[in-house]
Amino acid sequence: MVSTDSLITLESLRNWKNYTYLIEKIRMKVIEMELQNWEIEFSWIKAHTGHHGNELADQLAKEAATSRDINEGYKRIPKSTVLSELNDHSATKWQSEWDNTTKGAITKSFFPKTADRLKMKINVTPNLTTMVTGHGNIKSYLHKYKILGSPMCSCKSGEQTVDHILFGCKLLEQERDSLKAAVLQS
Repeated sequence: MVSTDSLITLESLRNWKNYTYLIEKIRMKVIEMELQNWEIEFSWIKAHTGHHGNELADQLAKEAATSRDINEGYKRIPKSTVLSELNDHSATKWQSEWDNTTKGAITKSFFPKTADRLKMKINVTPNLTTMVTGHGNIKSYLHKYKILGSPMCSCKSGEQTVDHILFGCKLLEQERDSLKAAVLQS
C-alpha cells in the first residue's frame, strides 16, 4: 500500500487526461511493479499526524527542495506553461503586426486589440465579414474595382460604405432604431 497526504496527487493519478511528467513516471513505475506481481494500492492519510513514513517523506521532500543537486525530472517545464507562453508570445506578435500593417483599416476600427477579439464569441457570417472588412457586396467596394459605375447608395444620401450602412443610410433607419432599442433593453 502506498499512502500519501496529497489528495491532488491521488486525483491526478486517477485522471487519465493528466500527463504531467511526475504523474506519468508514477504510473509507469506502478505498471512495472504490477508486471512483477506486486499489488499496488494508493490511499490518503492525514498530514502531520505522526505517521512515521509520512513524516520521513516530508523531511526528504524538504531536503530535496532546498538541495542544489536537483534531479533533471524536476527541471522540466510543464506542457501547460509552454503552451501558455507560446500563446502569449503569439498574441503579442500578432498585435504588433496588426498595429504596424497599413491594411485592414475597417477591420481595425472594429477590433483594434486582437486579444479583445479573441475573447469574443462571434457567429461569423458572410454579412458580418463584409461589414468588418469592407469587402463584398458594398457599392463603394464594387465601384473601386470598376464592377459598378457608381458608389452611391440607393438612399441617394451618400456613398454606400460600411459607415454609411451602419450609421447613415436612410433606408436602414428602422432596422437601426430596432437594433438600438434591443441593445438598450438588454
